[in-house]
Amino acid sequence: MSQTTSAPAASPARFSDVKGWFWPADQLLFDWFLTRQDKATRQAGDLLELGAYLGKSAIFLGGYLRPGEEFTVCDLFDSPAPDDPNSAEMGRSYATLTRRAFEANYLAFHAELPTVVQAPTSVIASRLRPDSCRFIHIDASHLYEHVHGDIEAARELAGPDAIVAFDDFRAEHCPGVAAAVWGAVATKELKLICITGTKAYGTWGDAQPVRAELLEWLASRTDLWHGVEEVAGAPLIRISGKKAQAPTPPQPLGPVRPEAEGAGFDSTEVAAPAPAARPRGLLARALGGRRR
Repeated sequence: MSQTTSAPAASPARFSDVKGWFWPADQLLFDWFLTRQDKATRQAGDLLELGAYLGKSAIFLGGYLRPGEEFTVCDLFDSPAPDDPNSAEMGRSYATLTRRAFEANYLAFHAELPTVVQAPTSVIASRLRPDSCRFIHIDASHLYEHVHGDIEAARELAGPDAIVAFDDFRAEHCPGVAAAVWGAVATKELKLICITGTKAYGTWGDAQPVRAELLEWLASRTDLWHGVEEVAGAPLIRISGKKAQAPTPPQPLGPVRPEAEGAGFDSTEVAAPAPAARPRGLLARALGGRRR
């Protein structure tokens, strides 16, 4: 993978300047789930994102971090991929992805970086405490075996009633993601709560009260269409966000900086690549094949 470390990383002036695919409907749902955890259930736990690309969803998630909690982002960034299929995906889609760009973007909106684990997903379960996370966003490799591994790790790390969001579970260029997610529904006791055009949201906890509260909230929204279907023996809320009005976006800390000062690696963790026997994944959002 080629690296672009010579040019300075420019700080975005606004949230919309950060490149990435994080649509208004999913911003609304992230906000709803995370606000519910904060105000309605006072659910404790950390935040985790697998696959960061340039940090758009990470910047959004960072705004919901509470005192005493930890936000961990796991991504390969500039590190070599652990296996040949992963390397091929990296070469097609992530040639310009660098950790420096992610850090510059994140520090434009937050005073401190999250804990960064620069490694494949195969290491993440060993880096965090079991049952410690309340919200997990899986947006890494599109290869089935890697997504399957991400789901296994998420199940181990998810606390009681934690919410797990899966990106690209229905895109035509990501059949491996769909197979892994629906396989988890069939065999891993994952309970899907709702789906949008790009993401699926589920839990290994009790989905019924979450669905009931979500339906009540959706009934109050005129910018979101929703319907309910019985899928795999449980209700599944379908949401269309074509007219969705995004929540107030994260605000930058100050004026545009030519590069993010202090965006080095001193305050974060750099993990070594995982052994080849347990390759799990490219931890970045794919550019290749996206036709939005």
